[in-house]
Amino acid sequence: MDSPLLLASLPFALGVVMLGLGLSLTPDDFRRVGQHPKAVLVTLLCQIVLLPVICFALVSAFGLPPALAVGLLLVAASPGGPTANLFSHLFGGHVALSITLTAVNSLLAVLTLPIVVNLSAGHFLGDAASVGLRFDKMTQVFLIVVLPVLLGMLVRTRAPGLAQRLDRPVRALSIVVLVTVISAVLYGERANLAGYFVSVGLAVLAFNIVSLAVGYAVPRLAGVEHRAATAAGFEIGIHNTAFAITVALSPGLLDSPEMAIPGAVYGIVMFFTAAGFGWLVTRRTRVGAVREPGLTG
Repeated sequence: MDSPLLLASLPFALGVVMLGLGLSLTPDDFRRVGQHPKAVLVTLLCQIVLLPVICFALVSAFGLPPALAVGLLLVAASPGGPTANLFSHLFGGHVALSITLTAVNSLLAVLTLPIVVNLSAGHFLGDAASVGLRFDKMTQVFLIVVLPVLLGMLVRTRAPGLAQRLDRPVRALSIVVLVTVISAVLYGERANLAGYFVSVGLAVLAFNIVSLAVGYAVPRLAGVEHRAATAAGFEIGIHNTAFAITVALSPGLLDSPEMAIPGAVYGIVMFFTAAGFGWLVTRRTRVGAVREPGLTG
């Protein structure tokens, strides 16, 4: 992972992903927070508070090596990505709410990410000052996360036709970026890959499954309707792993290839588990719809 070209291109790659999110946003998406206050509040509490606690418990239970433990907590603190919106669309989630959750989560992550990473680095590595994220470093994260989103929104507002034409190609490019970043991390660490998968694979899988389950179950217990809870499940279970990997690898941030490994592994696993989760919630809805006439008749 010493390639200067790769390290220099990471912020631009993440910028492409966030630009794609911005192209799908309008000011109404943020006003929607007031239209679905319970769903937004419960999801954000799960994402910001509950998920890092669950992840901390899991990395401790699995006994992950310190750098990998911090790397998985970095994933936990990362927002959902545009992929979460895609899965909501495919499996009947509330897509507009999903986009809103991703946008709000992405903006909040600039503030919440350093807290989670610094606390975990202080606990597992013992020297948060040297490996953590100072808030002044997060200016770089702001520039590569928030500014592209605002630029995309500006294009969407001022030139909606152009935004519509760009939307699909940029989304496709975002998937290419994600696959490329994950592949580069795995290739760069290929000598240690088997050991990393043994060390972190089960913990990543467990965390991913628990995230999807919590993301759906907690909103449902709070009285959030099924489509909104489905969107919340994908938002909490599908993280922006390009974001996590960029923060882990960037010399100005964590500068740790080992911390990028959990994000790379999670980025592979989440596609399969999210598809399984989507099938389960869709099947449950269909079964309920079939049984309903019999119950009322």
